[in-house]
Parts: sequence; structure tokens; C-alpha cells
Amino acid sequence: MEHEIIVSRERPGLGHRGAAALIRNAACAALAAEGVNMPCMISVLLTDEEGIRERNRVFRGVDRATDVLSFPLNELQPGCFQAKDCERDLDTGLLLLGDMLLSLPRCEAQGEEYGHGFARELTYLTVHSVLHLLGYDHEDEGEQKRQMRAREKAILGE
Repeated sequence: MEHEIIVSRERPGLGHRGAAALIRNAACAALAAEGVNMPCMISVLLTDEEGIRERNRVFRGVDRATDVLSFPLNELQPGCFQAKDCERDLDTGLLLLGDMLLSLPRCEAQGEEYGHGFARELTYLTVHSVLHLLGYDHEDEGEQKRQMRAREKAILGE
């Protein structure tokens, strides 16, 4: 099965060597762990603090930078992936899961702050975002957040 994880940069020169490969590997691992057994498409935009802050303001009404934003295309139930609930690309037949934006400077800073480095932080943020695309959320401090954190931990442990 071949997922299409499209990684693009908002501006030329923005990025880290190997970031696209790390994102693709992490996204595919998360999809496999969640039982996504049909080829799907995810679009990823690598941006900076200014780019992600602007989108956070426009789409969420929050005027501050963040590390990752996720834009699910479907309303899915966490932990119960059903291909029939997903939009499809009419030309390719791929399931369309949505878009994610990653702030590479924020990712680098957090990797340093948490002491595990850029690659581990980028992997974590990718898994986190894919779970959002698959219906997981953590807006409350209750069961939803515990469920999402448990899946992140399990996937990263694999």
C-alpha cells in the first residue's frame, strides 16, 4: 500500500536535511498503527513562526505561533478508522485525510528544550498531527486527551 504524503516548503531554503523523509516515515507508521489499510493522501506544509502564527490567527482565532496545525478533511472517530467515512481524490482514488502545517523553527527549539533533538520532535509532531487527522483530539483534559497521548506513546514506541 502506498500512501502519498506530500511535503512542501512555504519558502525555498526553509527546512532541514531529511525532514521530508522523517515526516513520511512517521506519518506512515501512525497510519499503519491506526489500521488505515487503504492508500491515502496527506499534505504537509513546512513553515516558520510567522507562517504558522498567521494561519493560527486566521483559522483558529488564536494570534500566536504554535508547533503544528492539523486540518482534518473528514469527521472520523478516534481508534475506529473507516475508509467509507473519507473523501476520495476522484483521479487517484486515494483517501483524502487533510493537511498539516509544521513550524520547523518551533520544532527545532522544542527538540532542544526537551533534550531529545529535532528528529524526535519532528516525528512526535507528525504522529500527533496524523492522529488529529484521524479524529483524535485533546481539547479537554479528560479521556480524549488520555486516549490521544496513549496512542502517541504506543506509536512512537513502535
